[in-house]
Order: sequence, then C-alpha cells, then structure tokens
Amino acid sequence: MKIILIHNFYGSEAPSGENSVYEAEKDLLIRNGNQVIEVTRDSDEIRKQGIWGAIKGAFAYLWSPFSFRNIKETILSEEPDIIHVHNMFPLISPSVFFAANKTDTPIVFTLHNYRLFCASGIPLRDGLPCTLCLDQSSTWPSLRYGCYRGSRFATLPLAASIALHRKMKTWESKVDAFITLTDFQRDVMFNAGLPLTKLITKPHFYSNASAPIDFTKRDDHIIFVGRLSEEKGVKFLIQSWVIWGEKAPVLDIVGEGPLGEKLRVLVEESDLHGKVIFHGKVSYDETQKLIAKSKMLVLPSICFEGFPMVIREAFALGVPVAASRLGSMSCLVEEDLNGILFSPGDPRDMYNVLKCAWEEKFKLESMAKDAFHEYQQKYTEKSNYKRLIEIYKIAINRKSTRGRDEVS
Repeated sequence: MKIILIHNFYGSEAPSGENSVYEAEKDLLIRNGNQVIEVTRDSDEIRKQGIWGAIKGAFAYLWSPFSFRNIKETILSEEPDIIHVHNMFPLISPSVFFAANKTDTPIVFTLHNYRLFCASGIPLRDGLPCTLCLDQSSTWPSLRYGCYRGSRFATLPLAASIALHRKMKTWESKVDAFITLTDFQRDVMFNAGLPLTKLITKPHFYSNASAPIDFTKRDDHIIFVGRLSEEKGVKFLIQSWVIWGEKAPVLDIVGEGPLGEKLRVLVEESDLHGKVIFHGKVSYDETQKLIAKSKMLVLPSICFEGFPMVIREAFALGVPVAASRLGSMSCLVEEDLNGILFSPGDPRDMYNVLKCAWEEKFKLESMAKDAFHEYQQKYTEKSNYKRLIEIYKIAINRKSTRGRDEVS
C-alpha cells in the first residue's frame, strides 16, 4: 500500500508516547513493504514562545490553510491508497480531513487521547477524572475552568474548534475509521458522539522485548515507571508503603516530575529508607532491565490513561501489573489473571490488594506467565500489523461503498 502518515510531533521538552508510537508504526509499515509518505509538523516551532506560543498554537488548531493546501497537493501528487492521521494538534488542524475529503481519499484517525471532545486532551481536573464536556456534549465546562494550560483565553479556540466540528459533524462525515486504543476509550468516544461502527480497537504493539527472566530469579521488588505528577497517583502509592511498613518489599520508582522532591521528603519523613528507591530518569534500556527483574509493576494513576505503554512492556517481560480500577487500565489488566486491581486514590485498598497478591507467591508466578501469554496474543508486531491492515481495508472499502452509493 501507499500510505500518507500525518503527525504533529509534540515538543522535545515534553517527550510523548504518541511520538514513539508514530515512529514505531511507521517503521512497521515500511518493514512490511509499504510505501510511506510523511506529512509532519513539530510543536517546537512554537514551544519556545511560552504561553503565547501555546495560545498561537491553539488558534492555529481552528483551521490551518497551510495544512489544507499542503495535504491536498501531496494527495494529488502521490495518489495514496489511504491517509492515516495520528496527531493534528496544534499546527496541522482538522483542515487535513477536509483536504482528504476533497480528493475522496479514505482516511483513518488514531485517537491517542480525548482531544476531539476534551480541551485538555486528558479528562482530568484538579487531580481527578472529569468528563463534564464529554457527558454534556458541551465545551462550556472547559471554558469555565480554563482546562487548556489553566487559561480560559488559551482554551477558547480549542473549545470553539470542538463545538464547531461537533456542529458540522466533521468526524462522522470526514473520517472512515477511528482507531481506539482500548474498549474503554471506544465506549467513551461513542458516548461522546462518534459512530460506533467507525470505532475499531487496536492496542499499541511492543517489539524487541527480551525473554522473561525466570520468576524465582527476580528481585523481590515492585516497580513504578512514570511521571512523578499528581495524576499518576504516586503519592498514594508511597502512602500505601507507609501502611505496609517494614514488611513491605522494595519499591523502585523510575521517573521524574513536579512532585519528585515532595515525594522524596515524604519517604524520608516516613522512615522508609531502603524500602523506596528513587532512580530518577534513566535510559530506556535500563528501565526495561529494572522492569524485567521485578516481580510486579504498579500503576496507581487516578486519571483516564489512553494506553499506558508500560503495561504492554511489563506483559512482554512476563511481569504482572497492579493497577487502578479505572478507565483503560481495568480493560488491559484482567484481575487475578495477568494482574490485580485496586480502588484509585485509596492507599489502604492498594495496600490490602498488593499485600494479598505479594504473599501468594505461586499465584503471583502464575499471573506472570499469563501476562506474557497476553503479550504474545495481543501486543506483538505480527498481530498488530495484521490488525492495522484490516482497518485500512475496512476504511478503503467503506469509502468505496459510500462513493458508489452517492453516485447511484
């Protein structure tokens, strides 16, 4: 196939999983003999301008004549079989969908987040899940709370874009297939207004994983990997270790973020020296080694995660996952099979669930085996490529059928 891939890279100062997924999927398509044409922008173009750059980008998101002209010319010159959009925010804008529609080219759109209906992209406010705009089919809540960058002014163009394209039914009429990352996200986007028949679930894949380490030869450690920020729930994780006390296993914390210093102080004040180890920001390869040597990975997020990629990495290394019973995490982690679930933001329940699983070593080892089996079934390159091509064919067929119906 000849495929045009469209992506707005997030800035280098804010590394993004979406950027990594885009690159991995592009390489996967090329390795399997497809011809890929890239149309990309980079948020670094405006990031150095600070808040004004953010506002400028937000207004560019309303409509970009440059992107419209660029993608239309690219389509006419390349004549692709399909267009696949990953991220259009902030510089590319929804104008690319209108350009594709002008040329009658089928288009697939991966929903890496909830930005079609949520100005902040992640349904989170004041450290808690917030679905007001999605539930009410309205952008007024986002304006009231200034959800984008904490600014009503910066939120205004995003809210306007969301309202405009909802009114114009852009997504229903201009996109042939949406890729959602989990069934939970599919259901949320359906309830927000997207047609269920166009929502197709395809998780991210993980390649080049090393073979799982024998469970009995691993360290008696539990690991957290992620940003040390409010929505990741790390504060509650450490509080659960305070409850667990001296009998707790070692907790490895990999990552940095705005709460880093406060969390270190909390550990010091709680006399958890030796029980909680802050590794800071380490290399990707070193992170994988730390996960592989652990007996469990914990994900205490209190927000709706799109697709926590650390889950598939843990599964690939045969590491069971303990996660919040919330959003996509409760779709990916099957309780007592490849992991366990606890109430989000509840240190006591987290402690009870983790302690119970930790003390049942045979069951924990069984979950480790099931985690690796889950990876083999759902998250390999082979299964993911097959699913992606199926989705492309569905979109192509849908566009062709609709075109014939319109002619007749």
